[in-house]
Amino acid sequence: MLTPGPMNDGEAIALALREAKSAAARGEVPVGAVLLGADGALLARDGNRILERKDPTAHAEMLVMRAGAAALGNERLMGSTLYVSLEPCAMCAGAMAMARIGRLVFAACDPKGGAVLHGPRFFEQPTCHHRPAVTQTEPHALEAGEILREFFRARRS
Repeated sequence: MLTPGPMNDGEAIALALREAKSAAARGEVPVGAVLLGADGALLARDGNRILERKDPTAHAEMLVMRAGAAALGNERLMGSTLYVSLEPCAMCAGAMAMARIGRLVFAACDPKGGAVLHGPRFFEQPTCHHRPAVTQTEPHALEAGEILREFFRARRS
C-alpha cells in the first residue's frame, strides 16, 4: 500500500521495519528499505530478495534505489531519503553515493558488515564523491536488532 502525500521519518522507518519482517517471512535476512522522493512521497519499499532472485546484489537498499530511479526516470535520486532497518554495507553505500541520495536514515548499527559508521566508513573516504546526510534512529534500533536476532535464533534451532 503506497501512502499518499509525504511521510515523516517515523512512518518511513516503521515501514522499513515491516519490510524487514516480510523479508524474514520469505527466509531472507530481515533487512527492509524505503525510499522517499525529494517531496517526501513514497517511491519504493522492499526487503532483501537475495535468495529469491539468486542475486547477491538484491539488498533492500539496492532494490528500492533501482525502483526509485525507474519511477523518476533518472539515475540520480537527488534530494531523496533512504530509510533502512540496518546500517548499509559498502556495496549499498557506494550505490547511494552514485545515486546522489540526499539523506540516509537507518535503525540498527552493523559493526560486522556496516560501512557507514563501521568498517570502511564509506562516506568519510576522500574518494567518495557524494556524501548523504546520515542519521541513525536510536528509538528503532532495538526493534530492528530484535528482528535480526529472532531471525538468526530461529535459523540456528
